Amino acid sequence: MKRPRVRATSGVRLAKITLNAFPGGFNWPSFVAQTLGFFAANGLEVTLQPISGSVAQMTGLSRDEFQIAMTAVDNIVAYVEGQGEAPIGAQPEFFAFMGSDSGFLSLVAQQEVKGWRDLQGKTLSVDARTTGYAFVLFEMLRRNGLADGDYNVVRAGGMTQRWEALRAQKQDATLLSAPFDLLAEAHGLRRLARATDVVGAYQGNVAAAKRSWAAAHANEVIGFIRAYAAAIEWLYDPSNRDEAVRVLRARLPHITLELAQRSYEQLLDPVRGFFRQAKLDANGLKTVLQLRSRYGEPRRLLAEPAKYYDPAYYEAALGN
Repeated sequence: MKRPRVRATSGVRLAKITLNAFPGGFNWPSFVAQTLGFFAANGLEVTLQPISGSVAQMTGLSRDEFQIAMTAVDNIVAYVEGQGEAPIGAQPEFFAFMGSDSGFLSLVAQQEVKGWRDLQGKTLSVDARTTGYAFVLFEMLRRNGLADGDYNVVRAGGMTQRWEALRAQKQDATLLSAPFDLLAEAHGLRRLARATDVVGAYQGNVAAAKRSWAAAHANEVIGFIRAYAAAIEWLYDPSNRDEAVRVLRARLPHITLELAQRSYEQLLDPVRGFFRQAKLDANGLKTVLQLRSRYGEPRRLLAEPAKYYDPAYYEAALGN
């Protein structure tokens, strides 16, 4: 797939969007859409704003500090249900309008942790204990014989913060995704398992917004979906691999060429990689709801995806 042909924008005002996201390789489609003009070709000027944790991110979304969040869909479910960790109450306006990926999660541990039973009595870190990927971690442990109380859980922040804490040996294990899981392996840490190998289909990152903002800015939401989906398809084109790696290293200059190439193999894997056309994984969302039904507080059965995801914008953007 070639770069989009961006028409001259003299006299044309691009709609400004602030996209809030955690640092990491899963922002690769956004990097590409910014750098190569996919956003601009769809009438958007997108600023990527980093965030350090889900509490700050969901608080910011509630206060209209940015328009779109790339976040774990479980965060959206949690705050719609009033189960979030930030003291902002229920947020029925939050919703997802596009998928992205499974979260690319792997459980990574200190080298001396050779198996699941070695995590008995150990300290594991999460972003927030009641949202995000914490429930994936709990379920992975449960399915491998470890119950609540068999291990300790501490809050350490987003992916960057958890990786740094793990490297400093402040905790024994955590969930990481590329390039942090690859960095961990390079530093001698151990990948115990990939999350989807344990819990099955899982919807991780999504693009989310407030329903009222999206309704008033439907063209921007549709343009964002088209640009992001086109960037994913561009990334999957093997003829673009070298340029894709250059884009990633320009945005994440701390990673080596070898690490960027390994990230490409992992994030653009035909089976495990970014979801084609940025389509939300319906079965993966069911898994999210099942896990929140099991671990969320106050406890309730969640089984209505429409409360958290509106496919209308995606259908308008891509027609499927």
